[in-house]
Amino acid sequence: MSTPRTARVRAGAAALALCVTTTLAAPAAAQAAPGSGGDCLDPSIPLSVEESRLAAHLPDPSDPAVPADRTYARTVIEGGGFGGYTAAFTAALCRTRSLDGATALAERKGEALWDAAVRRAQSDGAVRGDLPASDDRPLYWTRVEAMSVLRQWAPEGGLTDAERAGLIETFDRAARGMFDIDLPPGDDVLRVIVSGFDVFTLDGGTTGPAPGTVGNNIRHGNPSGAAALSLDGTTYRTDDGKVAHVEAYTLPVSYPEFERGYLEDTVGPFMEPGPRQVDASITVSQAGGSQFNLEQWNARYHGTFPGNDNGAPCPWTGEWPQLAVDNPACNIQVVDRWGGGDGLTDPPQWTTASLPIAEMIAANTGADVPRPPGDTWPDPSVAFGVVWNTSYTAFPDCTSPELESFNDSPSVTYPPTTPPVPPAEDSCSFSGGGGNYLSNESAYRNTLLRDRAGLDIPAGHIHTPGMQHFETDFGVSDATFDAWRTSIAAQTRNLVHAVIDTTD
Repeated sequence: MSTPRTARVRAGAAALALCVTTTLAAPAAAQAAPGSGGDCLDPSIPLSVEESRLAAHLPDPSDPAVPADRTYARTVIEGGGFGGYTAAFTAALCRTRSLDGATALAERKGEALWDAAVRRAQSDGAVRGDLPASDDRPLYWTRVEAMSVLRQWAPEGGLTDAERAGLIETFDRAARGMFDIDLPPGDDVLRVIVSGFDVFTLDGGTTGPAPGTVGNNIRHGNPSGAAALSLDGTTYRTDDGKVAHVEAYTLPVSYPEFERGYLEDTVGPFMEPGPRQVDASITVSQAGGSQFNLEQWNARYHGTFPGNDNGAPCPWTGEWPQLAVDNPACNIQVVDRWGGGDGLTDPPQWTTASLPIAEMIAANTGADVPRPPGDTWPDPSVAFGVVWNTSYTAFPDCTSPELESFNDSPSVTYPPTTPPVPPAEDSCSFSGGGGNYLSNESAYRNTLLRDRAGLDIPAGHIHTPGMQHFETDFGVSDATFDAWRTSIAAQTRNLVHAVIDTTD
């Protein structure tokens, strides 16, 4: 059984609860101008790629020939009950006279936003806004909107680029729950950390005839983010009476933040010796289909597909992938404070999961989860299948662009009749079972931390089914979309609990 977060309200959370009923017609950063009635924002400062999507409109679902009357972002923010957050944040920022004060405000308000999103996700009753409690998207878009305000903050005396970047990063990390990890000490408790991800692939999709509107991919959510919100701060009691405390956070879908140590700075301190050392560390992201993939091997190679910032550090060159040899852009780099590395095999080209695969498959985690409409898993007695994915793709010769794939068929039973072939020690990685995108990167970095800390704990990656199933072309949400998110998040929690049940 599991219990939700107890009343662990951060400073500033009460103020957030008071402001969420206020409405805001458009992103605050688009409204203010320097020197106008005390406004402190400079709209001439360019927004980031992610922040620029705040202005996007979908076609009106009832009449696709005209744009919706609100931006998509504001529709989701208000639908999540966070309609007044950015206005209140902007007002507080404009009263701030120093960078130190603004940094403290950013951390406080970021933590308050995360706490409010967690409380909303774990609510059993009515919630503010017309989107379900389980919807992960309001947190993402509210966070991005607030970051646009920090991007255009124009205090007296100005900011250097480094100061502004540091201020934005403080807020970003706080609003992801990265400062919120609070694992209790003691030998009688199991300590577990779980990560989720932001929404992604927001550009493109089905378009409508309304002028100035965008494709409907902007509606995407991420069930791993929804699962993280539903797990953060919860406790779980195993059948043998142990109590586990679960903490969660979310990761960005862009490479620069990983390169700056977002994951290591969040999880790493809890892999070091001490009374709060973690007993299991699990990364989770979204894939596709109607099955959960338990990924075995993770690749150091990365960067062929762009993130939410439209940046990809290692795109293909013509018909060939780039080689990893003497090519730092294609190899995951670890910041020096977490061990660094200065060669092709330091860090290593491959890491491996240490999850209890047999127990996770045998736990039948989908048996008590409703099957959403359109679910194609062939066993109707469960929501989704759970398979051991041992596939990977390598450069057998690190100096040649020729690729070879291994173990292409995931295993529904464990152990499989034919043991998988592990990566050759002298091979170079191209993709793990989870590809070479940021889900694989989170898995690689997490398991590398485990190895460098010398820990013998469950650590690995869970890939969820895809949740982008809508009944309409342009509706922000609907029953089918909500059903997929709810079911995927529920079975994700069951899988996390299955890991806990096998943890000493």
